[in-house]
Amino acid sequence: MDWKQIIQKHSRKILNRISMDLMLEAYLTHESSLMDLEDIPQTVDPVWILGKKYSTIIDLQQIRNDIQSRLWFTYRKGFVQIGNTNFTSDRGWGCMLRCGQMVIGQALIFLHLGRDWRWDPDKRDIDYLKILRMFEDKRSAPYSIHQIALMGVSHGKQVGEWFGPNTIAQVLKKLATMDELSSLVFHVALDNTLVINEVKKLCTVMEQTNSSKQIWKPLVLVIPLRLGISAINPAYVQGVKVSNSTFIKLVN
Repeated sequence: MDWKQIIQKHSRKILNRISMDLMLEAYLTHESSLMDLEDIPQTVDPVWILGKKYSTIIDLQQIRNDIQSRLWFTYRKGFVQIGNTNFTSDRGWGCMLRCGQMVIGQALIFLHLGRDWRWDPDKRDIDYLKILRMFEDKRSAPYSIHQIALMGVSHGKQVGEWFGPNTIAQVLKKLATMDELSSLVFHVALDNTLVINEVKKLCTVMEQTNSSKQIWKPLVLVIPLRLGISAINPAYVQGVKVSNSTFIKLVN
């Protein structure tokens, strides 16, 4: 490798590091002014956000704070190429991969920071930054677009190919096994069937310091289910409300 190639290689590393730093800084300086009051229409019906009930009449600011505390991953460009491909952007094919990142990201927020944690633009939360770095657009980040796209190859999806809901769920299931920090159990219910005993077996392990004591590992449960062609079929709405209500009671 000649000097020109060495300089180009190190220059790319420096630029990529700067890009990642700018990405984190963007998260820390969220454009909170973009969410105006008009973005949340007022209604007499209760508003549910991830199991938490609000009223748009009296809880408007709380709703805004809750929404602003959620992780948002979308298309990006200019990151390090994925594997041996020429892809340096996921525009046009990465939508389901980014949705998968948001699912696992929200699970990590719940696990490490709690449901009531709120993002504060004036505070640099170390635990929050640790979670963000797990999604950096580089191969070494455990839940990066690189890891997800390359893991998809084992499921018959080439890099740059669109994922379906089941594919992203199966990929995240594999990646979660390598996340030693969180020790998540990522379970995908096949054929829309949830086997309770199977979940219990996956989540229950013996404590290392006390072989007679069982501990419960945190669970991310995914049930791939299509409820309509281009939009949810109204026939399913009531059933979804009932199941969500039941789930919320179980969580509480």
